[in-house]
Amino acid sequence: MAPFTGTWNYPTPIRFGPGRIAELPAACRELGIQRPLLVTDRGLADLAITRDTVALLDASGLPTAVFSAVDGNPTGAMVDAGVAAFRGGQHDGVVAFGGGSALDVAKAVAMMVGQQRPLFDFEDRADWWTRIDPAGMRPVVAVPTTSGTGSEVGRASVITDESEHIKKIIFHPGMLPARVICDPTLTAGLPRGVTAATGIDALSHNLEAWCAPGFHPLADGIALEGIRLVHQHLLRACADGGDIDARSGMMAASLMGATAFQKGLGGMHAMAHPIGAIVGAHHGLTNAVVMPYVLHANRDAIRARGADLARALDLAGHDLDALLQWVVDLREALDIPHTLEGIGVTEAQLPLLAKMSTEDPSAGGNPVSFDLAFAEALFERAFHGAL
Repeated sequence: MAPFTGTWNYPTPIRFGPGRIAELPAACRELGIQRPLLVTDRGLADLAITRDTVALLDASGLPTAVFSAVDGNPTGAMVDAGVAAFRGGQHDGVVAFGGGSALDVAKAVAMMVGQQRPLFDFEDRADWWTRIDPAGMRPVVAVPTTSGTGSEVGRASVITDESEHIKKIIFHPGMLPARVICDPTLTAGLPRGVTAATGIDALSHNLEAWCAPGFHPLADGIALEGIRLVHQHLLRACADGGDIDARSGMMAASLMGATAFQKGLGGMHAMAHPIGAIVGAHHGLTNAVVMPYVLHANRDAIRARGADLARALDLAGHDLDALLQWVVDLREALDIPHTLEGIGVTEAQLPLLAKMSTEDPSAGGNPVSFDLAFAEALFERAFHGAL
């Protein structure tokens, strides 16, 4: 078997490797999908990889329509529009095609087509997920075209509630795509900046899972290997977009991060979610900006975990300081802005963003209590570049 090729059944059936996009029609038929709606974003809709995928499905006797009214920080209105397209075209399943935003909308569309309540009645709080009627959910085949969010193996979607300007998590176990096609050749055309931002998003998922408190050795093992893959492949993928081995390693790290963070996330995502909702900044890029500030703020609680990770990566020094320096050096090599101001945050927005971050579900997984005083200090340091 060639490197970076495999067929797995954890956490869902996954076909992984260059060229596996050819198996998309078979994956659809396994789920009984005869008239798929391909959900993607505006930027991908007219690209060759999307046209070729639709042509592949059409040629296989699976007439396919495209819904692409999806932007980088998806909203409830986008999900509603996707549901209308699904019903109007009498579709029977969804092909989720693209980066995290497209995949999140696609999963939410497939869930919502058979529900009677509005989307945000299913927010991930208390037992609200039990309000969902599983019989109304439609099957999803997920095809990621970036290596960052790992939404292809996630049981939730992050959608902005426009009425409150808050990113909310919509959750149900059945939102996990029933089939996944991970073909790293689909990411070969990504620009360097997108590769970097999405790649550090994958790192943030694995790293926050590794640092999250609690006993979860399954997640820890996956997170550790995911971080190692980022360490080995991200700079290579950014230097040469056609390096399929590097692209494969990053695609694996991405889905591993989304599997590992069942253990928990933390301050990076607690900060990134409100920044995305209020400022519209790219989620992965935001995680990249705030990463070292969160790690520094958590340092007393993660010293041992950081040292274990530094040893596993064979970083000079084999301690938390070595890990922190690697993160800073990696950001610099990838031309990531050093401060929140560099991604459009204004100083006047800091109090609101800090308050919103304490209310984000991810805050509960932070190794240090993420109260308002902690959040305010963290946002101030990230804005002014004070590591």
